[in-house]
Amino acid sequence: MRVTRTLLATLLVAVALVVQVSVLARLQLPGATPDLLLLTVLGLALVYGHVGGCLVGFTAGLLADLAPPADHAVGRYALVLCVVGYAAGLTKPEGGQHRSATVPMLVVAAGAASSTLLYAGVGALVGDTAARDVGLTNLLLTATIYDLLLAPFTVPLVMALARRLESDPLAGDGGPGGSAGLEAPVSWLGGGGTGLRTRAPRRTRYGKASSVGGPRSTLLSRSARNRAGRIKGVKRL
Repeated sequence: MRVTRTLLATLLVAVALVVQVSVLARLQLPGATPDLLLLTVLGLALVYGHVGGCLVGFTAGLLADLAPPADHAVGRYALVLCVVGYAAGLTKPEGGQHRSATVPMLVVAAGAASSTLLYAGVGALVGDTAARDVGLTNLLLTATIYDLLLAPFTVPLVMALARRLESDPLAGDGGPGGSAGLEAPVSWLGGGGTGLRTRAPRRTRYGKASSVGGPRSTLLSRSARNRAGRIKGVKRL
């Protein structure tokens, strides 16, 4: 990841984690809690692709595992967000941008459901039965609804910031690194726009003078022929 990507991802993840712990976790909503950290990872993965989404998801999940008041094993949420970020990055189109909001909203819904299932599954492997006690169906339903309601206010903003700082030298149109910037030196070298015109010299054949130099060389050749005729006339006399 480039420096701009790293700085932006670190800033957004830090802000999302602070808001998640200090505000959203204290709302005491029924069922699950809105996951702003997950939405941030999904927004960055939709712009950066599967590799960037995997790295951002792992880092964000690890910070969430270490931030108080975390009461689960370290690395549990890091694994979940790493997988979810990788899967969300696979939906990035070849053009780099989604044409509508349908795909990002579907990614948010799938990410909310899959992160809940993965978190509960990993917890079951380590002996955590909290999801079973609360009710997995209730958690899936409320997590998906909360994240879908919060997504229109967060995911477009995260994606807009990521695209604004995204600089691809191969995608410029007329910029210094774009195709126009590469074609300009070629036209300069070809003589276009400089006012300098060169004419290729013609090969001489059977003693005829070449046409290099334009009209001046033609006049010189005529004067030379005239002088030769005079000399031959003198010799004949």
